[in-house]
Amino acid sequence: MIYAIARRLVSSLLVIGGASVLVFFILYLLPGDPVLIMLAGTSASAETAANLRHQLGLDQPVIRQFLVYAENLLRGDFGKSLVNDDPVLPKILEQFPATALLTAAGTFLAVVTGIWLGVVSAIHRNSFIDFLARIVSLFGISMPTFWSGILLILVFSVRLNWFPAVGSEGWESLVLPAAALGLVGSGFIVRMVRSSMLEVMNEPFITTLRSKGLSERVVMYRHALRSALIPALTMIGIQIGELMAGAVVIETVFSRQGIGRLLAGAILSKDLPVVQGVVFFTAIVYVLVNVLVDLSYAFIDPRVRRAV
Repeated sequence: MIYAIARRLVSSLLVIGGASVLVFFILYLLPGDPVLIMLAGTSASAETAANLRHQLGLDQPVIRQFLVYAENLLRGDFGKSLVNDDPVLPKILEQFPATALLTAAGTFLAVVTGIWLGVVSAIHRNSFIDFLARIVSLFGISMPTFWSGILLILVFSVRLNWFPAVGSEGWESLVLPAAALGLVGSGFIVRMVRSSMLEVMNEPFITTLRSKGLSERVVMYRHALRSALIPALTMIGIQIGELMAGAVVIETVFSRQGIGRLLAGAILSKDLPVVQGVVFFTAIVYVLVNVLVDLSYAFIDPRVRRAV
């Protein structure tokens, strides 16, 4: 078990290292000059632009820039913003709790709704309930996040006036953004749980449990669901990363604070250190979440624990 954990952590470090390389070079190849964007609207001369470019180290060869970037990352230094010269990491840490709360709420709704609908759909296979569950799943998968967010605002904010349309104050402002995120994630989880449940329900141990006189509820929810959760957990881990990415759109639609809005503003101003910092920080969180998901397999399924 300890060896498996160590192996997983080493592979995670390799993934994070690869993410740092990709983030740097992809953003470096984007069109546009950050210095010209910073000096836009001013009467700065070409000499001033050249001095600023030298001060920021942007006139160095790309390999040299990357080595400096990697060295700073190892020290926990994400650089400084090109726009206001503020350190990047404190800005990310300041905005991350709001994004983490939104992602956690959206994940909670997606997991609860997805697992419940998936189990009910599998138990009542080919019934009207199964049909409705699959329609909800298809709707969640097909509907773009920004569009579902706008629909929720129109219905529950503009027409019914139940929840605020914008802002980050109070739990009421969290309901609609979390629902917009959770709707997308629940669609994938419903399909995965339904498929896994249908496969598990045909296993011999389910027949054995029924023959021992256990109630159908106990068989389905205590035994079949536990075995079906392994592939569902993989999907949940993936969906957490997807929901964090979707927070960029949701925080913009609902005017919420968070690293999503921070990233969107940095992209518009071509503030490369902030963009690199947010993407790299998100990659670290995503990798850590998937490590925890992988380790949770052993606690849910004893067969996995014995295998490792």
